[in-house]
Amino acid sequence: MTQAATARQTVPVRKGSIQRSRRWALTWSYVFLVLFAVFFLMPPMHMFITSLKSSGEVAAITNPWWVFAPTLDNYAALLGSSTYMTFFRNSAVVSLIVVVVTMLISIPAAFALSRMKFWGSTSLATGVFLTYLVPDTLLFIPLFKIFAFVHEHTGIELINHWWALIIIYPTLSVPFATWILIAYFASIPKELDEAALIDGAGYLQMLVMIFIPVALPGIIAATIFAFTVSWSQFLYPLAFTTSTDQLVLPVGIITTLIKGDVYNWGQIMAGALLGAAPPLIIYAFLMDYYIAGLTAGATKG
Repeated sequence: MTQAATARQTVPVRKGSIQRSRRWALTWSYVFLVLFAVFFLMPPMHMFITSLKSSGEVAAITNPWWVFAPTLDNYAALLGSSTYMTFFRNSAVVSLIVVVVTMLISIPAAFALSRMKFWGSTSLATGVFLTYLVPDTLLFIPLFKIFAFVHEHTGIELINHWWALIIIYPTLSVPFATWILIAYFASIPKELDEAALIDGAGYLQMLVMIFIPVALPGIIAATIFAFTVSWSQFLYPLAFTTSTDQLVLPVGIITTLIKGDVYNWGQIMAGALLGAAPPLIIYAFLMDYYIAGLTAGATKG
């Protein structure tokens, strides 16, 4: 048998082997994808099922994954409650203002650290990210001390006011948002800077006219992160707010729907699902931008 004939027989064998390998890889990919989906969708599904149950059905010893008498009373009770709507309004106002403050700080800071190179800029950028890694549990005690110092010397009471959270939350959102934007700005070709400088543009014009439009996916990713952090934060509002009219949604649900050892599970689950709706809607519409921004932030720098 000639070498050409041997090669013709070998090629189909190799193609068949490659096709079988691809089929096995695809099959196992779907298996793990299904397991992943089941694992992560079980908690919200259980929350939704529980939110459709009355208190009596929740307490009864029945199948926890089935609703025998579905009801929307839990949702109606929350949406008709002025207290719950106050929690929702406080969370919305705080989150939106924190997003604006975060972007006003992070965008210029990231632009300066990534494009306006100066002595210590690299170390400062790394320090900004390391600040984000400090746990919340280590920060709220020094913040208490700062608030006490401010009250002692100025008479301004910062404890138990929802607007004080607008001052606190950027300590969590600004470092990480700045780090994402530093990486994204650094990935933009430097030829754009040079062309803008030759045309007589200043750094502010470069930022507004060139970098913000080009880095829009990174800015959207940082915005979503800032909104998610401020919307879902639990420790700081638990520590710094106590009055019912000053609480935000995560803390308000727990403090008002749990009375002693009595848990109103139906309304707790309904309130948690309603509270999760705004971030879920944002992620649904802007997921592509979020992934693009985080990918650039993780691989560039």
